[in-house]
Formats: sequence, structure tokens, C-alpha cells
Amino acid sequence: MKTLLLTCVLLPWLLVASARRSEDQQLIPGALTGRQLGGYFTDHLKSRRARRALPPADEPDDSPIPDGGDAADLPTCLLCVCLTGSVYCEEVSPDMKTVPTLPKETAYLYARFNKIKKISTKDFANTLTLKRIDLTGNMISEIEDGAFSKLSLLEELSLAENRLVKLPMLPTKLTSFNANYNLLKTKGVKANAFKKLTKLMNLFLADNQLEAVPHIPESVRILHLQNNNITDVNIDTFCRSNDTYYLRPSLSEVRMDGNPVLLSKYPDSFTCMKVLPVGRYR
Repeated sequence: MKTLLLTCVLLPWLLVASARRSEDQQLIPGALTGRQLGGYFTDHLKSRRARRALPPADEPDDSPIPDGGDAADLPTCLLCVCLTGSVYCEEVSPDMKTVPTLPKETAYLYARFNKIKKISTKDFANTLTLKRIDLTGNMISEIEDGAFSKLSLLEELSLAENRLVKLPMLPTKLTSFNANYNLLKTKGVKANAFKKLTKLMNLFLADNQLEAVPHIPESVRILHLQNNNITDVNIDTFCRSNDTYYLRPSLSEVRMDGNPVLLSKYPDSFTCMKVLPVGRYR
């Protein structure tokens, strides 16, 4: 009697266990068992709930960029070519109207032929590693004083083909400065604008509206002032009236063609130079 009762109790359990073992043995090698499969679905559901709970900002946005969008809304290295230490942003579409946020350690920025209109003090405040900036062919009409003042490593700066009417304070370590094809007048270029630039070798101020030659540092080798409104020069423009032995051997190229000034009227103004300026002599 006891044996019969025990058999009735254990038999269903043994049959279920045997069925489970048989099911597991028929699984494809590497497949999950029933218990493991149950655990997998539990974890998968938890993961889905966790993803649904994420804030919208964490979800990727695959929607297309609308036509006429602003370049400022996109990451710099999506719009531009970013190589080690260099950023190339030329003729960017959609239109680039402000200086892009630069990666850290950027040394060379080429942002030519865009529609940048203004340079503010914050544009380069966090990129003190810059050595060269080329903003040729934009629409820049205003540069805040101090926009470049913290760039102690900056050696080359091009602001050519813009709409500048005055120059900002320039970094003292510049070796090359290009402001050709702007709207600069003498009143927009401070008397000491280049005085402290003791390493400046190339100075390009052609095709502006300058009425006089600005102060030229001793270090300058190439000076372009063609196609301005310069009407006269004097002995102190390039030489020194109080020093007849003064020489400027480093100044090897001076262009003043396309100006109203008749250079032959000022023969004493070039005695310290090894070459005469290119310009009108008769």
C-alpha cells in the first residue's frame, strides 16, 4: 500500500523531468535551454524598458538636415575636414556664418570662402594653440579688439578679401599678415598697429583705400601697398630723417604701383633702401 502511494506521487514528477531532459537534448548545439531562455527574455525585457526610459537627447537622430539649415547647428568635423592639428572649412554648405568651434590642439584653421561676418573675442578664446588662421574670402566687417590678443603662438593671419574698415589689435609674434582687398582707410589703421610686431616679415595691404603708408616694422621684407589712395611719402616713411647712416637691407620688395603718389618727387625717401619701390616715377 505504501509502495503504491509513493509511486502515484513520484511518477508525474519523473515524467516531467524526463520530458525536460529530452527537450534539452534535442536543442541545436549552442542553443539556450528552457531555463536559460526564460532568463534571456527577462533580461531582454529589462533592457528594452531601460532604453525606453532614456531621455530623448540620448537617442540617435537620423532625420535629414533641412535645406537652408545653419552650419552652427552641426559639429565642426562633420562640416569640415579635421586632420591632426588642422581644420579645413572651405565653401561650407549650409552657409557658415560664424567661426566654428574648433577641436582642442588645433594649430591651423582654413575657413576660406564662407559667409563669416564678425570675429568676436570668444571665437578663439579656447584655442590658444593656433599658429595659422586663414579667413580669406568671407564677409567680415567687424573684428572685436582682443579677438586675437591671446593667441601668443599665432604666426600667420590672412583676412584678405573681406569688408574690413579697421584693423584689430594683432598678436606680436606674427610673421605674415594679409589684409589685401578690404575697405581699409588710414583712419582705420592705428599708428602703432604694426609697431610691436618685431617678427613681421610679410605685410600685404594692397587694394584698399589707404591715404598714407603706415608704420613699417624693421623686420619687414615684403611690403605690398599697391592700388590704394596714397598721395605722398616722406623721408621718415621708410628711412630716418635724423640718421643719415640708417639702412634697411631687409626690405627687399615694396610695391606702391596703382597709387596717386609720384615717387620721383621724393628721392630722399628711399636712400636707406637697397631697392626702389615699384610705382609711378613720371
